[in-house]
Amino acid sequence: MLRAMFITGIFVSAAIASGTAAAHDPVTWNETVYEVLLDGETTSGQISIFYSETEKPSGPPLHVHDDATETFYVLKGKTKFVVEGKDVIVEEGGVAFVPKGAAHTYRVLDPKGGQQLTILAPAGFEHFFARMAAEGLKIPQDMERINEVAKEFKIRFVGPPLPADE
Repeated sequence: MLRAMFITGIFVSAAIASGTAAAHDPVTWNETVYEVLLDGETTSGQISIFYSETEKPSGPPLHVHDDATETFYVLKGKTKFVVEGKDVIVEEGGVAFVPKGAAHTYRVLDPKGGQQLTILAPAGFEHFFARMAAEGLKIPQDMERINEVAKEFKIRFVGPPLPADE
């Protein structure tokens, strides 16, 4: 897979330095593919990085990471980010930063979907998607259970996703 080789290649030096493999098998949840490239076990909890890819416009509900900053690097497509009520459109090659404790969401706007790298510091959230997929949870049907599990990952859902027409 060319994408995996390119993305994983960025982190080869980190994996070699730590003596462990950084990447995990991709998981699909809510029609988005997630692949952890660098986890907290590899970085002693300091940082995590995961890749995500969707084939159509989509995005998560409004949420807060109580313990981590979050940085998004848009690899492909165009994405609208809303952080604490302020919105910005980020195109391919652009970056969006979310401070710890800030309510935020985003929506991939490109009709063909998008790809991004997400960096969280400290680590701890990166296994959330695998857990959601393993339990077969869906948004919005299973929000009660999703919120229960989310507490373990220090995330709170505080509102709906951005509407499709935005």
